[in-house]
Amino acid sequence: MKSRFNWQYLPQPKAALVKDLAEKCQLAPAVIRLLINRGLTEQTTIEKFLNPGVDQLHDPLLLFDMEKAVARIRQAIEANQLITVYGDYDADGVTSTSIMLETLEALGANVNIYIPNRFNEGYGPHQAAFEKLLAAGTQLIVTVDNGVGGQAPIAYAQEHGVDVIVTDHHELPSELPPAFAIIHPRHPQGHYPFGDLSGVGIAFKVASALMEEPASDSFDLAAIGTVGDLVSLTDENRALVSLGLQQLRQSTRPGITALCAVAGIEQAKLDEQSIGFGIAPRLNALGRLGDAKDGVKLLTTFDPDEATELAKFVQTQNERRQQYVKDIAAVAMEMATTPENQQRQTLILAHKDWHEGVLGIVASHVVEATGKPTLVMTELEDHTVKGSGRSVPAFNLFSVLDHYRDLMTSFGGHHMAVGLSVPADNLAALRTGLETQADTVDLRHQGGIDLKIDLKLTVPEVTSDFLHACQQLAPFGTGNPAPKLAITPEKVTDVRAIGTDQAHLKFKLTTQNTNLDVIAFQKGQYAEDLMAADQLTVVGELGENEWHGHRTLQLQLTDFATSGVEIIDKRTTHLTRHLFQYQATYVFFSAKLQQQLRAYLPAGATAVLATEPFTVTTNTLVLVDLPATLAELTTLLQQHQAEVDKLITFFYMQHPVYLTGMPAHAEFGRLFKFTTTHQGINLRTQLATLATYLHLKQEPLVFMIQVFSELGFVKIVDGVMNGVAQPAKADLQTAPSHQLRQQQMTTEQVLVYSNYQELKKWLNAQIVPDEGEKKNVS
Repeated sequence: MKSRFNWQYLPQPKAALVKDLAEKCQLAPAVIRLLINRGLTEQTTIEKFLNPGVDQLHDPLLLFDMEKAVARIRQAIEANQLITVYGDYDADGVTSTSIMLETLEALGANVNIYIPNRFNEGYGPHQAAFEKLLAAGTQLIVTVDNGVGGQAPIAYAQEHGVDVIVTDHHELPSELPPAFAIIHPRHPQGHYPFGDLSGVGIAFKVASALMEEPASDSFDLAAIGTVGDLVSLTDENRALVSLGLQQLRQSTRPGITALCAVAGIEQAKLDEQSIGFGIAPRLNALGRLGDAKDGVKLLTTFDPDEATELAKFVQTQNERRQQYVKDIAAVAMEMATTPENQQRQTLILAHKDWHEGVLGIVASHVVEATGKPTLVMTELEDHTVKGSGRSVPAFNLFSVLDHYRDLMTSFGGHHMAVGLSVPADNLAALRTGLETQADTVDLRHQGGIDLKIDLKLTVPEVTSDFLHACQQLAPFGTGNPAPKLAITPEKVTDVRAIGTDQAHLKFKLTTQNTNLDVIAFQKGQYAEDLMAADQLTVVGELGENEWHGHRTLQLQLTDFATSGVEIIDKRTTHLTRHLFQYQATYVFFSAKLQQQLRAYLPAGATAVLATEPFTVTTNTLVLVDLPATLAELTTLLQQHQAEVDKLITFFYMQHPVYLTGMPAHAEFGRLFKFTTTHQGINLRTQLATLATYLHLKQEPLVFMIQVFSELGFVKIVDGVMNGVAQPAKADLQTAPSHQLRQQQMTTEQVLVYSNYQELKKWLNAQIVPDEGEKKNVS
């Protein structure tokens, strides 16, 4: 089975450099190799990287317009002007809003917050919202994690005497809005040394400038937003997250303690994965399903009881979000695998009543499963289709869709993710447009996504000491990924699907009596593939699993590949619909059986006849029934060996003969003697009587009569058998029926009555025959 990603092994650094740095930095050579491949090749840069601290934070006043913004905010505080912090509904936006709110309150400001509704107002400044804020008395608006795209609303506010300070990190438009000040790490007139701050990173910088020192009380919130927004964990982001994690582990914020409790996180051991998979998704769920302001309340409250109630609500919303995703993703994947969509390079999946708050997550799942840029959309009552898109590196979704702005009512995003609304009548044209653009970039032949692999190790080399050495590079994330390890064991054992719906997979890698546990989330369907593999290489991230106080090393699977063709044994004497679960090409040797079972095939699968030309559509071949001869199967396998990664055998027998065997010579003799003395035997009415008389079963008796007929020992006319007087001598084995039965018996013996290892060996020999070997296929 081929890997899902394109594996790229990082180059091995020069041994002399590794040895020199290992001695100077007092680090394990494996860690030095990892650091070098991250571009860190000098002792000073390595020590700085491994010891992130406050001294690595840049001066906030280096940000363009920062001094101007700080002066205006202080003026508003002194004049008791109402300041509105205009936020966003994701984890980055919620933490940005919280930091700005707490900072302004600490400085004595008259401040409130406004977070737009995802569904009614959408992302960023909204005209009606700004009008409402001005009418309610707001005299200064400070945006956090949004604003650079809010031309019209910001112009409206400025024209009506209300200044707007934009703090944002998103893509800069060609024309900036007419705000009083714009604080952005990549401002075209600025020279800030680090351009990858998140929205909360910018809010932290404003807070630090206002406080005239690092806003140390906000490290925890800055870490949550930074990890949650998937920005690069390098430079000062690495320092912010490192400092924030230390603070989070000891945090006395009631909201953090309550969030950890509902998420099942041990607060004292909280790390970046706890944020990425536990805290941030729960904060995101609020904005996906309702009002994100509850997230700000949770993070800023001092009341433990309020925090507990809010955390329970957050958990409920997250569980609802998970169920929405599960239900919608199941339908979306069915749609993605229809025959029509399987032929497409891009996907637009639209359905009525899908919850629009989770469509981006579903799109990500579909892209991960299919490798195709995907828009997942819901049909609204006003005949509009609205949703989100996700893409692959080879396909700039924003640039592609930009060609079709005239088809859309709203549109925004970047290379890998977009949001859009489209009149339903324009959806077909948009589908055509995406396919046209896919042809333009030759997407079909771009290949998969690259996966960089840091180290290639054996099972015995993966130790606790090695893990602890690697953990010195944490926190991991974008720009500083957890090390990816490739391991090829001698064998794979204890393969089993786990979870309530068997969605996940656990197994062991074994070499020299050393085992390493592997967990593979959402890979339960591959259990058969691993058990069938002759050789397996896995790629994953090393960690620890704790169970009842006992810690064991565990590799979390990212990808895997098997060598050769996988052979999965599903031999059966009864064909049920459940067997036909594979997206595959189903090969039938019997045309009648093919017609009978065509309805059993899942959507996207194909049924072909072995005697007719065909192409294997999904690299998986299912052999439904038995061929008449081994030679017939050998020819088929060799014709399609380049197309097949997985071979699944049902080998159903309609009329088995091996166990009955070949009638004995004495049995043929009894029948022959009978035909010389009896005439006019009506086989339609007297066959059972004849079988009893000759002490034979009916099936071999019919076969023997057929042999005699072919050799001229008897004549059969209208079902009546008569012996032939003094027939010519003939060897029984020369009869076509005798030869065919012998071939059937051999076929059944090899394909049905062999054990798995014997079958696997024989099939592999046909698929990739030894050079010069002449196979016995009689």
